[in-house]
Amino acid sequence: MIASLERTTRETRVAITMKHPGEGRFEVLMERSFLTHMLEALCLNCRMDLSGSAEGDTHVDMHHLTEDLGIVMGQCLLRIWPTEPRRRYGWCVLPMDESLVRAAVDLSGRPGAYFSGELRHGLIGTFDSELTFEFFRALATEARLTLHLDVLKCSNLHHGVEGCFKCVGRALGEALKPGGPMSTKGVMEV
Repeated sequence: MIASLERTTRETRVAITMKHPGEGRFEVLMERSFLTHMLEALCLNCRMDLSGSAEGDTHVDMHHLTEDLGIVMGQCLLRIWPTEPRRRYGWCVLPMDESLVRAAVDLSGRPGAYFSGELRHGLIGTFDSELTFEFFRALATEARLTLHLDVLKCSNLHHGVEGCFKCVGRALGEALKPGGPMSTKGVMEV
């Protein structure tokens, strides 16, 4: 399934085409940064293809671009996941050297993003670690899915953040696999 969306504000312009299942390719033209590396990891681990372009007021900081990418990616997911029966649930516990992250996804139609654990505040290049949760909150809200993301151990900030993106990618990939039924009700309301 393929979904394409564009979002333009005074702060950003994001135009994305998402394909799932895919090969895990990330081909979005944007300023090369740690965020790019994280989105590549997310796509690869979810087996999702993402193409298009994204630009924003990164001279201020990465907040607006990161959040708007989460919004548009979530909206694309919402156009993809309800189209056929899915496994609905996906989870992963992922070690990234000394860091350990757990993610659980429910394609429930009920948006929620719940975070626990400590991901200390700091910069990785120009990427503020706090934006990790901003991205996933926007993604979960717009995709109308429930996400639990727990940082169980993290002494290296780069590994902790990267573990989050890889772990959510794997959990989301599992939830998106064909399957069913998705609910004892017989229908999913999104």
